Amino acid sequence: MRQHTPPGQIAPHIPADVFQRAQATGQPVIFVVNDTPPAFPWQRLLVPFAIAGAAALGTWGVVAALCWLMDVAAHTATVIAGAAGPVGVGGVTLKLARGKGA
Repeated sequence: MRQHTPPGQIAPHIPADVFQRAQATGQPVIFVVNDTPPAFPWQRLLVPFAIAGAAALGTWGVVAALCWLMDVAAHTATVIAGAAGPVGVGGVTLKLARGKGA
């Protein structure tokens, strides 16, 4: 008689008469489980690569944001320097940007 294991049970059911006979005679009860693990546990490999990929994309995002911020800061400094004209401190005058005619 073939017994199927219902979901949620750890071991298959042992009929009472078989268990009592094994107890009375001292005969061992043997469980045969035909369960083969998968060939390769892909989760063990994919999770670190997913974390590393997310970290790499995040790093590239931070680098791109910093480059954009530096570009905006450089353009802002150029516009302010062009609008301010020459700047003088202690008798030394610096022209920060060239005029339109130069």
